[in-house]
Parts: sequence; C-alpha cells; structure tokens
Amino acid sequence: MKSFNKISKTLTILLLATSLFSCKKNDNNVTTKPDPTVGYIKLASGYADGAATKVDVYAKDSAFTGYNKLYIALTDSVTNEYVERAEISLMPEMNMATMSHAAPYERPASSMAQNMLFPCSVSFIMSSMGGTWTLGVSVTNLNNSRSGKAKLSIHVKDPVEARMFSFVSPVDSAKYFVGLVPGAKTIVGANDLELVVYRKMSMMSFPADSSLTISFVPTMPSMGHGSPNNVDPVHTSNGHYKGKVNYTMTGTWKLAIKISKGATVIDSAHYFDFTF
Repeated sequence: MKSFNKISKTLTILLLATSLFSCKKNDNNVTTKPDPTVGYIKLASGYADGAATKVDVYAKDSAFTGYNKLYIALTDSVTNEYVERAEISLMPEMNMATMSHAAPYERPASSMAQNMLFPCSVSFIMSSMGGTWTLGVSVTNLNNSRSGKAKLSIHVKDPVEARMFSFVSPVDSAKYFVGLVPGAKTIVGANDLELVVYRKMSMMSFPADSSLTISFVPTMPSMGHGSPNNVDPVHTSNGHYKGKVNYTMTGTWKLAIKISKGATVIDSAHYFDFTF
C-alpha cells in the first residue's frame, strides 16, 4: 500500500509539473495582433446591413476637399474579427437643399485586405459647408457570402491650402477636376509629384481622364526663385499623372499648372500652394 501511495504521489507531481509547463509554454506563445489602424483617424463608422459586417473608414487626416486616401476596416459583427476577404464598392454623395451629386472615387483594387485594411480614395469636390456628404459602402463578405450596404456620414473641410481645382475646357466645354495627391514626407530635394484628373460626365459620374498633357513651374514667391531638375507629370493609370518636383529649401512654394489637350492649352490659370 505504501508503495502504491508513493507511486500515486509521484504521478500526481509529474502531472502537475506537465500542466504548469504547458500553461507556461502557451502563455509565452500568446501573440497579440498589432492594431492596423494605429496612426489613422476614424472618419466614420456603421454596419453593412445584411452582411453581418461593421464598416469603419480611416484616413491619415480629417476629410478635406480634394483627393483623400481612405482605408476601410471590416469586422465580423459576431466574432469581432477582421474580415480580410471582401468585395467593396463605393458611392459618395453630396445632399444639398435642392439637388445632389456624387464625387470621383477609387474602389479597393483587390478583394484581399492589405494589413487588414482596404485602401481606396474619394475626391470630395466641395466641403460640407454646402450640404451633407455620405459615403455608401457596399460589402460582400467573402467569409460568409453575405452582402449589405452601410451609409456613413463624413464631414469634409476646406484645407488651408487648396488641394483641388476645377475648370471648363474651351475646346469641348468639358469640366475637369484636378487634385493633388498627398505624398510621403516632403524633403529638401527631389519629391514625387502626383496629380489626379477626373472629367465630369454627369452629376453622378466623374470618370478618370488620361487624355491631357500636364506641365508645371515651381517658384518660391517669398524668395523670388524657382528650382531646376523638375519632371512634368505623365499619365500612369486611372487618371493619375506622376512626375518630380525639386524643392531647394523649406517654405511656401507655388506650383503653377498648365494643362493641354492635344496642341491646345485649356487651362493655365490655376496653381497649388505647398508649404513644408
């Protein structure tokens, strides 16, 4: 009997040691997923009814008149886990007292999230001073094959320095919207310069335009000089025109824009002020 009790105690101790070791090992293996929205501002939040999916819209800055890079986060309403496979479409709309209109946008290019977020953009063509902006986000959650739509309110401000202008072409009376795409941190030296161009087809349709030729001249009015080694933007894809601007010092720069269609200059009256 003593021998049996001794064996029983030994087994108990071994089991407890194994259990403690296992718990300790599991605790050490616990990993917390990083929050993909750190450093972003939440612009709007709601639910896509029917898709069992929460929709959150983020950006690096508050929404402004011009080209806004947006990031959509989807979470499962039941599990609260991020949804990383989804088809998403957008419909921005400005509701005014007597009319409504849309705005140019770029839906997520892929049904797979990038770091749990779906990049997209909206080019708000006016601020919320003239009415109320909503962003319709249609979602097909590929995890559960359910679809729904969220309608989110977004406040849009006018930036201190304009980031978009519009003009009517004297050639065909078409109305164009030109936006300055926010870039990475600006430095003294060569920087990427990216513009986006949309053509108004109707109150609800603003397709990207690739038919224009764009040139620009940077000057620093306070110092009375420009800069060398700039590269005019050329069309790359989806209405985006990319070039290079050389800032030789910090301060406020004026980027005078000239736009041509074929051999005809259709606008040279607009510019962007840029301070860094």
